[in-house]
Amino acid sequence: MNRLIALAFVLVAGALIARIEERLPDPSPSTAPATTFSAGRAMMDVATMARAPHPIGSEANARVRDHLIDRMAQLGLSPQVHSGIGVQQQRRAPEIIVAGPVENIIGVLPGRDRAAPALALMAHYDSVPASPGAADDAAGVSSALETVRAIKARGTPARDVMLVLTDGEEAGLLGANAFFQRDPMAKRVGLVLNMEARGAGGRAQMFQTSPDNGRLIDLIARGGVRPASSSLTVFVYERMPNDTDLTESLKTATPGLNYAFIGRQFDYHSPSSTAAWLDQGSLQDLGQEVLGAASVAAFAPALPGKSPQAVYAATFEGVILAYPGWVGWIVLVLSAGLLVIGIRAGRRLAPYPWTDLARGAAGLLFATLGAAACLQFARHLTGAGFGFLEQRELLARVAVWEWAAALTGLGFLLMGPAALARGRRMVAFVPLVAGLACSAFGQFDPIGLGAGVGAAIFGLIALGRPVSRPGAWAGALLLGMVLAVAVQALAPPAAQVLAWPLALASLAAALTACAARPSNASLIVVALIATVGFAWIGGFWHGSFQSLDLMPLLGLPLLVAGLVIWPLAQPANGARLARWVGPLLLVLGFAVAGWLRFTDPYDVRHPQATYVVYHIDQDAGRAWRTSLTPDLPAWSHRVLTADGGAVAKHAVWVWRQPVDAAPAKMVDEPAPAITLTRQADGRLVLQAVPSAPAQALLLQITPTVGLSVVSVGGVPTNLNLKPGQRAKIYWQAGAGGVGLLLRPAGPGRVTVNYASRIDRWPEAVTPLPARPARVAPFDETDTTLLTGSRRFAW
Repeated sequence: MNRLIALAFVLVAGALIARIEERLPDPSPSTAPATTFSAGRAMMDVATMARAPHPIGSEANARVRDHLIDRMAQLGLSPQVHSGIGVQQQRRAPEIIVAGPVENIIGVLPGRDRAAPALALMAHYDSVPASPGAADDAAGVSSALETVRAIKARGTPARDVMLVLTDGEEAGLLGANAFFQRDPMAKRVGLVLNMEARGAGGRAQMFQTSPDNGRLIDLIARGGVRPASSSLTVFVYERMPNDTDLTESLKTATPGLNYAFIGRQFDYHSPSSTAAWLDQGSLQDLGQEVLGAASVAAFAPALPGKSPQAVYAATFEGVILAYPGWVGWIVLVLSAGLLVIGIRAGRRLAPYPWTDLARGAAGLLFATLGAAACLQFARHLTGAGFGFLEQRELLARVAVWEWAAALTGLGFLLMGPAALARGRRMVAFVPLVAGLACSAFGQFDPIGLGAGVGAAIFGLIALGRPVSRPGAWAGALLLGMVLAVAVQALAPPAAQVLAWPLALASLAAALTACAARPSNASLIVVALIATVGFAWIGGFWHGSFQSLDLMPLLGLPLLVAGLVIWPLAQPANGARLARWVGPLLLVLGFAVAGWLRFTDPYDVRHPQATYVVYHIDQDAGRAWRTSLTPDLPAWSHRVLTADGGAVAKHAVWVWRQPVDAAPAKMVDEPAPAITLTRQADGRLVLQAVPSAPAQALLLQITPTVGLSVVSVGGVPTNLNLKPGQRAKIYWQAGAGGVGLLLRPAGPGRVTVNYASRIDRWPEAVTPLPARPARVAPFDETDTTLLTGSRRFAW
């Protein structure tokens, strides 16, 4: 019973500490001292910017631009609008180019040494269509304004502090591309602090750095109030397909730090991203962390230079523990020494066969993979699909869903040690059933099945007879050591997430001789050390849960948690009550996930997304009313069937998959003007001008001969097409159109498919009905899409 009480203490206390670490600062009022960051002052700019959606090229965006020019002038920054063309060739799909005209706003707070490399505070002022963008990125812009105001109040900085407010980030990093690739002022920048958001709340994380970041990490450690960051986060983000404006500065080898908060993701790119729903504590957190780092950099004699990549993480109360990568080997050697001491002393206190070590290692893999399979099953059980729009029904009740996932994962994790205490193999089939059941929801799930099969295999290896607690824990720690050594060798920045809890667990193992000592003092030592480790890992769980909709990956923090809680989770063979803790938590997690499936997630605060587009095929002379959401809300169904047509799937080359659609009344809309002319040197100029009300234009070009796209909008590009290969050019917000300079390999033909978006519903059809309060417009909804083609020969 004492062991069960200790386990309960660790789980509750660790979860509470992890929750406390996620607390937000109180927003400072507008009357706060001038040298400090004030969310109250910043919110005034948020409220002005986020009055309405303001995508690139819109009149609303021009109003936001003018407001920012006035604000920067008030701060004495001498703002200038730098117009240009942004051209972004996709990293993972170079045959896709996004381009468009932008208006960046640049202002400078002069420093004592005008020739010194400048500190740049960067954020983007455009929003996506249909979202006011209070978080993404009015929060970043207002934080930048408030930060430079506070720096000015502290005195004249050592160097210029440049405010770079970019345009067209949401369209494809266009403003940052134009600035860092073609604006002479970019050459003056020596350090960039970029501010972003992927939600409307949560702690501000510094989640991306430039390479050789040792001194940059020292910068945030010295300047931050309670910084939240880790080298694991940076390592993972570098391998994700996500991009921000900092991506463009990193291409020019400009050092930088990237900040964002990612809580309340239901509001990300959503109509609900308003000033009223922005968490002012998150705004305060973002601003004060950026101000801390920016002030150190602004007033320092020199900006941070390059130094070896740091392995680091925030511990408790924002204390950053950082060291060079090679120090990780010392941490592992010390852990190995402690583990050897614990195993040798433990076998003297309570002899056990060496095979218990192997069974313990297999038991931890059984518990981890089994938890992954159960988490994947719980994800299916919610009924929500996988995808950005599909998971919105979970994001509407994200706290409940995180509880369901935590109960599910922790429940099966605790079943692992309890199963080893008894040794009965029937438990091995529980994750197998969960893995098989993942494919019972209409589609084969290889991830869930693989995790379930793997768990069953390791379960059959580990189970079969009772395993001693000291032997099982030691085996689990040996597995942790093997994994930590592998990560240290292959990815040192990620090693600390294993190495630090392993060091704590090895210390506990040595002090208690792998939990063979039966005293209460030994139990207290294990409980206290386990609480520290469990609380720290809880922060990684929460961050992983928020960042990725990949439930099996949550098995990794559970594996690490297993290292520290194992001796408390493995009961004595006859302890019946302790054996039921894991199954009860698992069943409760499944029950909560099932409750999410059968209850309505949407309300006025969290409205259901509607995304309807009137598609006109100008080649075929036909039209459809379409809905691009994965489900079909009643309001959208009413819109689609307004002309009496039946709803069916409709495929258009613009969209990745067929969408719900119904035949609609054909109406006339002016088509874009597309021409092809040949120059004297044999090169071709493809000119495309959208119809007057068109907001964006997509061109898909397919040549019959080799063809190079030399430039887009006058900006050089490097795109070489083979005969029959397709390229897509997205031209954003340019009413004057775009010119493509092409170089063909010889005589041939080219097919140009176009898709032109008009930011309104067709005027010749019945207007859209009013939306109920529980549904909301999303993205490029309520627009008209014109498609067609042109063919040219030379």
